[in-house]
Amino acid sequence: MTQLTARDLMTPDVVSVPPETPVLAVARLLSERGISAVPVLGPAGEVLGVVTEADLIRRLAGQEDAKPGWFASLFVDPAAEAERFAKTHGVRAQDIMTETVLTVSEGDTAAHIAHLMEERNIRRVFVVTDGRLRGIVSRADLLRALVAPMPEEGEFSDGRLRSAVIAAMRKQPWADSFYTLVDVQEGVVTFHGFMRDEGVRRGLRVLAEAIPGVKGVKDETQPMPNYLFAGV
Repeated sequence: MTQLTARDLMTPDVVSVPPETPVLAVARLLSERGISAVPVLGPAGEVLGVVTEADLIRRLAGQEDAKPGWFASLFVDPAAEAERFAKTHGVRAQDIMTETVLTVSEGDTAAHIAHLMEERNIRRVFVVTDGRLRGIVSRADLLRALVAPMPEEGEFSDGRLRSAVIAAMRKQPWADSFYTLVDVQEGVVTFHGFMRDEGVRRGLRVLAEAIPGVKGVKDETQPMPNYLFAGV
């Protein structure tokens, strides 16, 4: 089954700004366009950073930062304080932008991009080819992967579904693939064998239901005997 990639999901027409753009102009751009971030591009189209709503709010909040007292100033890192001052008082995009930007290639899958977003707790990634910005994939774009057209029915053979369920189980450390057997008939997945506990039972049901083409899930397993617990 073909997976959607960044090329399929990305928004290619990305609003961007040069590094010299005034901060107030960036704030106005985000407000008028109803967007939460804008990439900052160099002369060759390379991504230098991104100005987000958080960067703008940080700058606004920094105007009320209190000056450290004499004693506290003895322990201040001058370089860090200078950097913070630039972020909270800068007047150009390059002064306040977040320079650490996560990028992906056009061929990266929706699943991979979703994993990166979840792992880094970010809301968007930039799609880059040969160092140049090609598009942006946001969380909203990823939702399209969930409602993408399903493959033809012929791709959902029982053999393929069974292989997909087993492969998914082997990726989960909690799934007892050694003691739990999988059978698929007419798209319905049936678990046989032994099941460790109710948590694993629920997890396997969710795992199987998430595989495209599965029409139903049955559980015909038995509780795990005590003498087998030592081996799991």
